[in-house]
Amino acid sequence: MQNATLSRAEIEDQALADPLHYAMASRDADVLDLVRDALAAGRAKLAYHPIITADAKPHVAFYEGLVRLLDEAGRVIPASHFMPLIEETQLGRQIDCVTLDLALHKLRQNPSLRLSVNLSARSIGDGEWRRILDRGLMDRANLGDRLIFEISETSAMVLHENVIRFMAEMQPKGVAFALDGFGAGFTAFRHLKDFFFDLVKVDKSFVKGIDQDPDNQVLAEALITVAHQFEMFAIADGVESEAEAAFLKNIGIDCLQGYLYGVPRFEL
Repeated sequence: MQNATLSRAEIEDQALADPLHYAMASRDADVLDLVRDALAAGRAKLAYHPIITADAKPHVAFYEGLVRLLDEAGRVIPASHFMPLIEETQLGRQIDCVTLDLALHKLRQNPSLRLSVNLSARSIGDGEWRRILDRGLMDRANLGDRLIFEISETSAMVLHENVIRFMAEMQPKGVAFALDGFGAGFTAFRHLKDFFFDLVKVDKSFVKGIDQDPDNQVLAEALITVAHQFEMFAIADGVESEAEAAFLKNIGIDCLQGYLYGVPRFEL
């Protein structure tokens, strides 16, 4: 990650000492240049992925809004290529600002829509991000009642005091919170009572092949039980087959998300 912050000249100076290191750093720098250009040119959109209820008559509970950055040709820059590099940087804060702004705009456009967006705990203290949020929450359409912030376990625990204060502030405004990657990060169960999460997303690693994997079956059921004990809805992330969905419904999952229900789309 450190190499991504080097100047182009510094990266090129490394070529003589370590060609492989140079090639990787140069690739990262190229990707970051694409990200900067996309943000500067306003080439960002949300793709919408449905979260489906697990009851007898399934319906869309809400959508997750996933930010997509586009290059000059209109092609999506894969998030996996740049998110690990920028999550703790100012570029990460800029992406959170753009994501929130796009989400609030979509909520204003569609009064029946409920939408979740990813949030890094570090953005909570970012002035521009907070100004965007405060303006949105002042809207007469009560956007907070339809907004969900998804925070990863790792992010929540790194700045847990900030996250807890922010949650307490947002609760009266209707904003809900989802714990992303539940079970795969650093949140000890004893800390759950300190937060104000309304939902948890059981990590994909426990969902994959659950109908055939006894270990995942035990772990996923335990995570669902913990979520319900703390009065949180449990969502299974990464559902790809009917067999996985059927097993998850049988052990008490509340909602499901994954490619079984379609890929993220730009239009609802």
